[in-house]
Amino acid sequence: MKVFVIGANGQIGKHIVSMLKDSKEHTVTAMVRKEAQAEELKQAGVEAVIANLEGSANALQEAMAGSEAVIFTAGSGASTGADKTMLIDLDGAIKSVEAAEQAGVKRFVMVSALQAHNRENWGGTPSHYYVAKHYADRALMNSGLTYTIVRPGGLLNEPGTGKVTAAENLEMKTIPREDVARTVIESLNESNTHNTAFDLLSGETKIADALKNI
Repeated sequence: MKVFVIGANGQIGKHIVSMLKDSKEHTVTAMVRKEAQAEELKQAGVEAVIANLEGSANALQEAMAGSEAVIFTAGSGASTGADKTMLIDLDGAIKSVEAAEQAGVKRFVMVSALQAHNRENWGGTPSHYYVAKHYADRALMNSGLTYTIVRPGGLLNEPGTGKVTAAENLEMKTIPREDVARTVIESLNESNTHNTAFDLLSGETKIADALKNI
């Protein structure tokens, strides 16, 4: 499968790109914002394109043309304000969905946030972040794409274990970014995740088995 990764230079995105590069099932095109980032990826043997989520949906469509699947793992980052969150995590995500539909892409995997679907569980987290994730997820669910929405808990920069808990509703705990990336990739071909959204945490079940039993 030809996979287009939006947010390829992010912490989860880097794991995803590396895993796809080594995959025998998939090929990868990484979308980044800067020429230096694209050049670094190309030197590592990864196809890269330059595009910007604050640009037009048409430009995104052109960038992902020929892809069979899109993985969206972009985010404005914790150091930015609500304005950037709305531009990247909300509008950028929705434009990516629109672009995928226009480009004839069939498969779309979104990295969201734990409990983004349940307003009553947003707690003390800045509301603009969860608002962005909530409505970006809704836009994907209402599209014509075959979607999977992965909602990971607190993200850790620890080695992955390859074992997770995946369910519609989970309480806030943590998960290594590496395990999120592997779950996203394994979701691509797992039909049980088609048109499904789920929370994701560290657990005791192998990723492939967890996805088969959501």
